[in-house]
Amino acid sequence: MDFKVLKCLLDALRAIEAIQRFTSDVVLDDYLSNEILQAAIERKFEILGEALKQAADQNPDLARSIPDLRAIIGTRNRIIHSYDAVDQLILWDAVSHDLYPLKASLEAIIRPDCGDRSNSTAH
Repeated sequence: MDFKVLKCLLDALRAIEAIQRFTSDVVLDDYLSNEILQAAIERKFEILGEALKQAADQNPDLARSIPDLRAIIGTRNRIIHSYDAVDQLILWDAVSHDLYPLKASLEAIIRPDCGDRSNSTAH
């Protein structure tokens, strides 16, 4: 795999892991009342979307391996270009339902022989 593509995929994976750390033991009401947490989650979604966009630009075949790739990039675009209309409920839904499968897809691409990150020492 091309080094730049790998770096972008690792950046995306790190953004997901940060979101998961930031939101562990957080419920929706806490999220909605915490402006700092919302800003942090938005920033990590921006990084996630941009990293995947750059990876896909370098390797268009990734669209077959990453479910909803265009939607992820679109979410990044909406956060950046329509900052005043970000729907926190949509982001929370993505945090709650979409990140784990996306993380598994990225891990499978990055480490196809491992599948499970706990067995790897690479970060």
